[in-house]
This record gives sequence, C-alpha cells and structure tokens, in this order.
Amino acid sequence: MSVTSADEHDELNRLLLQTAQNDRKAFTRLYERTSSRLFGICMRMLADRREAEEVLQEAFVSVWQRSGSFAPGKASALTWLVTLTRNKAIDRLRQRGEVRLDGAAAMENLVDQADGPSTQAEQNQQYLRLRECLDELEPQQRQSVREAFFSGATYNELAERTKVPLGTMKSWIRRSLLQLRACLGT
Repeated sequence: MSVTSADEHDELNRLLLQTAQNDRKAFTRLYERTSSRLFGICMRMLADRREAEEVLQEAFVSVWQRSGSFAPGKASALTWLVTLTRNKAIDRLRQRGEVRLDGAAAMENLVDQADGPSTQAEQNQQYLRLRECLDELEPQQRQSVREAFFSGATYNELAERTKVPLGTMKSWIRRSLLQLRACLGT
C-alpha cells in the first residue's frame, strides 16, 4: 500500500525476481531500497527496537528463501514485502502473548526515539500519501484498518471491539482496502 514511482515499482519487481534466481547483489540492493520502510512497519507494530530489528532480519531471511513465490501479476514487490514483514511482526506479537495496541491513537503515539530508518520512512512522501488516503476513510473503518495492519487484530477481534457483526467488519475492511488502493493509484 505504498506509493511508488513506476520506475521504482519496476526496479523492485526486477530485484525481487533476480533474488529468486539466487542473485546476492540483487538481494543486497533490494534490502537497501526497502529495509527502512519495512523497519518502520516493524517499529510501529512492535514498539521495541531490538524486536523490530530481529523481525526485519527474519523477514529478509524469508525473502531470500521464498522469493521464488513472488508473482508480479498478483502484487507489486513492495506489497509482497510489506505483507511478508507484517505477518512476521504479527507472529511475534502472538508469541509475546501481549495485549494488542488498542485504537488509532496508540498507533500514532509509537515513537522511535532514535534518528533511524523508521523516522526517515515516516517522513517520506509515500508515508504522507498513505496517511492522507487513510484520513479519507470513515473513522471506524480507518481505526479498524489501522488495528488490523499495525497491531495484527483479526476480523473477529475487531468485530468484538466495535460491537458489529463479523460480516460487517469484513465488508468494512474490504471496502476500505479498495478505497485505499484507488486513492493510492495502485
């Protein structure tokens, strides 16, 4: 769900496809081009620098091992990488067995104290564009999407929290993602 230029989109797809052919240089370049964004996701979800770094490392090990499953016709390289990284962070949250972050306010208050990749990622144009698109959603749908993607909440958990039927929650998330995709032009 990140806004990328057509050239960047093509380059990332090419790098991921080359990684699938065991091209270490392409893998290194892919890491250089995407790690700050992916680290930002890990930090927002885990709120712990050490764990975020570990999860990012696990994600890139999986990228190396599973890059052959990337299908550019189904999703962009960046979408594939974000999904893989997000799922690794969700797995870590579930391993910790900690209470998930509640509400959009909690997501906004996660701060990376160091001047590192997370801070840079949040300041870039893509983050700002995504934020603008999220702000166009209805408040309940925006909160549900944020909780689903940044804290790993399931449809059932979101439905219980907002006291709506499960089918309604699934519809909200699906319509919201379609609206975000249209807004982002992806």
